[in-house]
Amino acid sequence: MEYDDLPEAEIKPIKSISKVWLIPIVALFIGAWMVYYAWSNQGPLITITFKEAEGLEVDSTKIKFRDLTIGKIVDLKLTDNFDGIEVAARLNKGTERLLTKDTKFWIVKPRIGKTGISGLSTIFSGGYIELSPGEDEDQANEFIGLETPPITPIGTPGLHITLNSDDEFAFSPGDPIIYKGLTVGTFEDVYFNFEERVVYYNAFINAPYHQLVTENTRFWNVSGIKLDMSADGISMHVGNVETLLTNGATFGVPEGMPRGEPITEREYFTIYQSYEKASIARYKSYVDYVVMVSDSIRGLHKGAPVEYRGIKLGEVASTNIHIPDHTRLLEDAIRIPVLVRLQPGRVGLPDNEVGQENMRVQNLHWIKKGLKATLRSGNLLTGSLFVELQHFEEPVDNVETYGEYTVIPITEDSFSQITKKASVFMDSLNSMPLDELSADARKLMTELTETVKSFKGTSDEITKVVNDANNDQITEKIAELLQQMTQLTADFSEGSTTYEELNNSLRVLQSTLHELQPVLKQVKSKPNSLIFNSRGQEDNLEPKRYVEPGKE
Repeated sequence: MEYDDLPEAEIKPIKSISKVWLIPIVALFIGAWMVYYAWSNQGPLITITFKEAEGLEVDSTKIKFRDLTIGKIVDLKLTDNFDGIEVAARLNKGTERLLTKDTKFWIVKPRIGKTGISGLSTIFSGGYIELSPGEDEDQANEFIGLETPPITPIGTPGLHITLNSDDEFAFSPGDPIIYKGLTVGTFEDVYFNFEERVVYYNAFINAPYHQLVTENTRFWNVSGIKLDMSADGISMHVGNVETLLTNGATFGVPEGMPRGEPITEREYFTIYQSYEKASIARYKSYVDYVVMVSDSIRGLHKGAPVEYRGIKLGEVASTNIHIPDHTRLLEDAIRIPVLVRLQPGRVGLPDNEVGQENMRVQNLHWIKKGLKATLRSGNLLTGSLFVELQHFEEPVDNVETYGEYTVIPITEDSFSQITKKASVFMDSLNSMPLDELSADARKLMTELTETVKSFKGTSDEITKVVNDANNDQITEKIAELLQQMTQLTADFSEGSTTYEELNNSLRVLQSTLHELQPVLKQVKSKPNSLIFNSRGQEDNLEPKRYVEPGKE
């Protein structure tokens, strides 16, 4: 067959695209739409820096807010300086408003601390990152994660305050703040100021208890059990169960102070060592005096009360002050200057300079009239002393001064006088020749012992003789008594003459009583029958028998 005879193909141009291409085009559009949808619906990408990545896994660890999953971790890597872990997390759409500068993140895992046990649910499900939204208006996408959960979540109703203390007691985050036994707040964090050498605590008082904090509120320490053995006596202070295991503070308005206006924003308060310290902090003004003590001041400590007839006027500020170039201390006898601080506010005077001046004038007048100080024992168990002011009928013309301070004269109390007399007596007793007296006493006791032994021998012989004589006489008397009792028994036995006579007497007595029976009946029924005898009455004393009419 020749190729020339073959039919020629008819070639026609294609007028449109093949329908087969519709499938990849549609797939391309669907993929693009899915990419756009995923991109348009994805949430923000944030970075959280933690010191450790314990329990964190990519695409597994969730980010939650109020137990609702709002994102997950998409990447983990070390920081540039290798001191932490950068966690890249993708949150759900609509969570942008939660991401502000003060938003907090922390890893939830099983924890045991002062505030209790938390995170037990993560033992089986694994840890997750918890989010706590902030209140700042500025947005952020980079955050520093917390090592522990925040003590007080942001937005909790209540009041933030700052407490400070320079005493030797410390509090930790999570320690309670109590009010009359109820836990109403918590210490959040601690900051030590090296320049001021003061510890500052950020604390939070929960609502509605924050209304109890006023401008006159005082805070004081109630950690553990406090046993105070001072000149005021023995006292014990205990908070609640929490403060027995950890530290804690409480607050209140001291007695005698007005409540004051409530605090509405962060304020600074001082934590005092005790309620007494917090209470006296209200007195700002004071007047200093000196008491020159010639006796021992052992037991008199700083802070000991100064009283007048049981009313506290102030306290001891120092037990041994020194003034340069002051030589009067050694003029006649060594005396120890004790600085006492009296507060005008305690006696009703203004707590200012006017009250100070009034107190100076009044005390100067009373010192001239005989006001004196006395050291008294306030606690016999610990030997603590306090200063008591009282009046004596011993006026003075010239008031002594010690430097710039007015001196309040001092007098010995009765206990000190007794102690001195006892000391004199003991000295006299020690000067006696006790050795010679002891030898004489031993010689006398030896002679007395010999005399007692001789007397005892003589007494034993006399006793023996008396016993022998008494035994013979007693035997004869007992035999005679037994013989008499035998004779008496024989006289009253059956068949004896006495027995027969006694029976006859009893028979006669019985017959006589039988004969008197009618007379006794008559007297019983009619007592006057023995005196008046009724006419026609029969001699028969028995009462007539009653017969009914018609039956006679």
